[in-house]
Amino acid sequence: MEKLYETAIRPTRVFLIGIRDGRAAQARAESQDREIKSLIYTLGLEIAGQELVNVRDKQPKYGMGSGKAAEIAEKAAQAPADCLLFDWEASPSQQRNWEDLSGIPAIDRQELIIRIFADRANTTEAELQVKLAELEYSLPRLSHKYIDLSRQRGGHYGTRGSGETKLETDRRKVQQQIHRLEKELEVIKKQRQTRRKQRTRQGMPVCAIVGYTNAGKSSLLNALTGADVLVEDKLFATLDTATRRFDYAPGSTVLLTDTVGFIRRLPHSLVKAFRSTLEEAALADLLIHVLDAAEPDIDSFYNTTRTVLAELGAENIPVITVLNKADRLEKAVLPSGLPTVDPQLPEDGAETARIESLRARFPGSIFTSVKNGTGLVELKQAIGIALESALTRHPDELVQRK
Repeated sequence: MEKLYETAIRPTRVFLIGIRDGRAAQARAESQDREIKSLIYTLGLEIAGQELVNVRDKQPKYGMGSGKAAEIAEKAAQAPADCLLFDWEASPSQQRNWEDLSGIPAIDRQELIIRIFADRANTTEAELQVKLAELEYSLPRLSHKYIDLSRQRGGHYGTRGSGETKLETDRRKVQQQIHRLEKELEVIKKQRQTRRKQRTRQGMPVCAIVGYTNAGKSSLLNALTGADVLVEDKLFATLDTATRRFDYAPGSTVLLTDTVGFIRRLPHSLVKAFRSTLEEAALADLLIHVLDAAEPDIDSFYNTTRTVLAELGAENIPVITVLNKADRLEKAVLPSGLPTVDPQLPEDGAETARIESLRARFPGSIFTSVKNGTGLVELKQAIGIALESALTRHPDELVQRK
């Protein structure tokens, strides 16, 4: 009888390690746990095991005590896991220490996000931007053990140096590649600036859709303009900007631009690499800030986006706040810090209480649902009012700012 062998490639199994110092609120800790698991799911990985460690102060060698680190390494071996995954930004030395201890690769949250970006980059510009971020991240980690993760197109972007000479050679090659990519991206940046000037000459205002990843920005663009931008229930489905004409009123047109989503602790190398793309928000005349109305930690997501916008110099641009996915509110949990709903209330009463709580938290916001069309007409009207108000106050601003 012939033997049967399993030929399907199984997902990479990761052992998830988290650190909590006791200062984070329970709702925030739960939100961060959901987020890292969503990142793992997005890249097609499998969780072999998980360990959450409570520490007073992070230790420089492992982020925790040596005894606890050895215990976790043993659990990862028994799982068995293909690599360790830290839900924090590990230093290069910490990664090497964990790899020496466990004998398997160790990656952190930053590397996971970068690999998701690499997996989802579909245009030349996005691929160049991600490659630049990969190289800048890998430069201080050239002796780090890299692993091919499931669905990862980019392959290895680091090397395992055999000695000081090899390591220095690798470092020089990486620096040369970084310089080359920066020059290529500078050319693309100038092309983008040319397109902006062309739009300015047409006299049409620009409205950028911004927000946390997977809040429904691309779905909203599609619903308003009839575009066919990729929509998936995964993080970072959109890495490239997409601009479409939108007639918000008869004879009145605005250019709607979808932008890359934000996330807590977005790796600095990605922010730097995608800066020219993110600048679409900073150069807009109006921002539509999309939030997931059913997200329990909505306050944190709101603050993350506002912080990134401020870093880009876009904090003073007029904003319409959109609470999207309103159809999911009946399944939502109240945002942290808001009063709980009386469990004796009927379901429709509970949903009303949630909506009122969100209205109090985000005054002037618009509830929408791309799924059933809720709030889209109201949003169109709000866009018209906001643009007319902005152009009345600053009629020459379109030309001056671009």
